[in-house]
Amino acid sequence: MADASADPTVPPLVAQYLDYARFEKRLAERTLALYTLDLQKLSQQADKAGVALQQVGQHHVRRWAAQLHSQGHNGRGIALILSGWRGFYTWLGRQGLVASNPVQDVRAPKSPKPLPKALGLDEAIGLADFENEADDPWLEARDAAMVELLYGGGLRVGELTGLDAAPGKAARGWVDLEAGEAHVLGKGSKQRIVPIGKTAVAALEKWLAIRAEGQGAALSAAMFLGRYGTRLTAASVWQRLRRRSQLAGTATPVHPHMLRHSFASHVLQSSGDLRAVQELLGHANISTTQVYTRLDFQHLAKVYDAAHPRAKLPPGK
Repeated sequence: MADASADPTVPPLVAQYLDYARFEKRLAERTLALYTLDLQKLSQQADKAGVALQQVGQHHVRRWAAQLHSQGHNGRGIALILSGWRGFYTWLGRQGLVASNPVQDVRAPKSPKPLPKALGLDEAIGLADFENEADDPWLEARDAAMVELLYGGGLRVGELTGLDAAPGKAARGWVDLEAGEAHVLGKGSKQRIVPIGKTAVAALEKWLAIRAEGQGAALSAAMFLGRYGTRLTAASVWQRLRRRSQLAGTATPVHPHMLRHSFASHVLQSSGDLRAVQELLGHANISTTQVYTRLDFQHLAKVYDAAHPRAKLPPGK
């Protein structure tokens, strides 16, 4: 980055701070370039308001942050800009040039949380029904059972890999095939019981019948094993599911949590019972589960747009 003091668009105080950041804080050139742009924005806002940089108050900063938001900047971007401004005023304070930092208690607006990605109903069922006849029967039976548990029971990947083939004192989780229930250890070491359905039970029965054929299976308590008899890792589940979804022709590579989201979204669409979905997912707070109501509304909105005659009328009619 060129010397800030040689740039006529950079106010002298800002140039001094950037030199401090470069030579004493040893910030990266990319960071310095971003700081320069953000502090030029600050200087321009101060000029428009008719105040010197040392006279900027908290009310100015709040107004300018609100303007950035109205211009389309997201919360994260505004937070980064405010961080650059905050550092500048901290430095001014150390120089005795300002009595307080006007950015200190100003926070960026929160960015809306992105909606979890969920498969459509047909895609989810298509993936669950997929059979890879070209694969090793041992791997195929294992992977099919994993998909059924992830989608049929909404399990987290850690809950899936933590399952043992049989109940026991040391078991973190297991499946009661007769009852059609998975006993899992969730977040915060909280245990819960999840119904898994007849299709998942059938897939697990098939897998358990063939599981003993793998190396070291008799020495491992784990329900899901790698080829050498060790408990399958979360990373391996991600890899196998991604491969399976690509072979099944899904529009996007699938990861385990996407099947959990699909489970929750599809149950909510069918039942409308948010509390039940909360219990099934093992969420401590209903607010965590409420994100699926947004997914459900999106689904309903698409149905309306596609089917309702009033949705197709031109504007103003």
